[in-house]
Amino acid sequence: MQQHQQIIFPIIISFLIVIIIGPIVIPILEKLKMGQSIRRDGPKTHFKKSGTPTMGGIIMLIAIFFSVLITARWEKEMLYILASILGFGLIGLMDDFIKVVLKRSLGLRAMHKLAAQILLALVLAYYAYSSVDVGSGVLIPFTSSYLDLGIWYLPFTAVIIFVGTVNSVNFTDGLDGLASGVTMIIMAFLSLVAMAAGQKEIAIISAAVTGAALGFLRYNAYPAQIFMGDTGSMALGGAVAAVVVLLRLPLLLPIIGGVYVLETLSIIVQVISFRLTGKRIFLMAPLHHHYEVKGWDETKVVVVFWIATIILVLVGVLAVR
Repeated sequence: MQQHQQIIFPIIISFLIVIIIGPIVIPILEKLKMGQSIRRDGPKTHFKKSGTPTMGGIIMLIAIFFSVLITARWEKEMLYILASILGFGLIGLMDDFIKVVLKRSLGLRAMHKLAAQILLALVLAYYAYSSVDVGSGVLIPFTSSYLDLGIWYLPFTAVIIFVGTVNSVNFTDGLDGLASGVTMIIMAFLSLVAMAAGQKEIAIISAAVTGAALGFLRYNAYPAQIFMGDTGSMALGGAVAAVVVLLRLPLLLPIIGGVYVLETLSIIVQVISFRLTGKRIFLMAPLHHHYEVKGWDETKVVVVFWIATIILVLVGVLAVR
């Protein structure tokens, strides 16, 4: 029971912080005209969302920070995950600032954004690689064996796990409540896995992220009062990536994060198909827009993707022995 309390408290505290400060921050962002611009080639049903306040990820960052401050000791695992959350969140914040305040719709230049992500990811990957508690071994799902990646651990972790996850969560953040709901489910699962493994600090911060995402849904569910922006999506991606790295579970990520993977693959397949054949596989990419164009209600797409994630994390339970 005491173990359960250790992860319930940060969920509740983080959730309540978001609920309390949401009505304060949203009007401020509206007054500062921090409105989201909608891509003109996106679904026409999204045009009415233009002007909805963005950069709401700041709310979750505040909640996570103070929840952890109240409920946990600041040990190296905690600092590592916070560095990933705040580091990638800062990159997203700069991207949002350029889009919204400076009115440059594409935000940071792609190469600048990618370079910043890779640099931070390499630092985080090297720390894990050189740590006696993590190292270069990763659990092979559905077994009790570990695969030692050796020096290849660095590019794999930096590029595939950190940069790949951060951008995949960003791609998933295209419908009201989609990225926040999917990530909430994944982080709740990782919190339980961490607690079962005796990794208390990792469990607590994972729980804090879970609570922040849950609280954010109050304002981000359809019809959204606020969007998380790249600030939130990159911070959440950084949280997921850092936790699976510390738990030595990066190979589990394609399973529990299957929705992230499909969203990213849909974009890759769409681009390759169009360049090679001039034809598009999907009606629109990422995948969630494909179903919207097919006629699904936005809320239906979101709920189906949530259900898929619940099923995938249940498979993840079987994959971790």
